[in-house]
Amino acid sequence: MKLLRFIPAVACIVACAPQDVPIASRSAQFDTFPQRLFDTFETSCSGPGESFKKTRNQVFECSEFLPPKATAYLILNYDGHPQDLPQSVMRLTSTKTNAGYRVDARVFFHVPQKSGTAVEVPVESKVLDQAISELYQSMGGSPN
Repeated sequence: MKLLRFIPAVACIVACAPQDVPIASRSAQFDTFPQRLFDTFETSCSGPGESFKKTRNQVFECSEFLPPKATAYLILNYDGHPQDLPQSVMRLTSTKTNAGYRVDARVFFHVPQKSGTAVEVPVESKVLDQAISELYQSMGGSPN
C-alpha cells in the first residue's frame, strides 16, 4: 500500500520537528472532520494492484494484492480460494464525537474462502501502530 510506504516519509518529517513522540495507537481524535487525511489516504492508494473505496458513510478502504509467496501462504493456511486472491486491507473509520471526530485504523488480510464468508486476519505491529500515530499527528490529530 502506498500509504504504508508514505508513512515513513511523514514520520521522518515529523521526527525532524521538535515535538513529543505520540503514543503508538490506531485511533486518534480530530477537532474537525479530517478531510486532508482521507484525501491523502485515497491519493496514496492508486498504484498497480491497489484499489480505494468508500464502503460506508465515513468508512474508507485501501486494498492491495500481495506478493505470490504471501498469497500462497494465506491461501494454504486459511483455506483460501485460489480463484479469489487474498489482499491486504487498511480501513479508516471516522466517527462523530462530542469533541469532534475519532478516526480508527484497522489493518488486516482479507482471505476469501472456498465456502462461507471471508476470513480477516489482523495485522499486529507496534512499528505500524507508531507510524499510524505519527501520520495522525502530522494531519492534526491527537492519537489516543
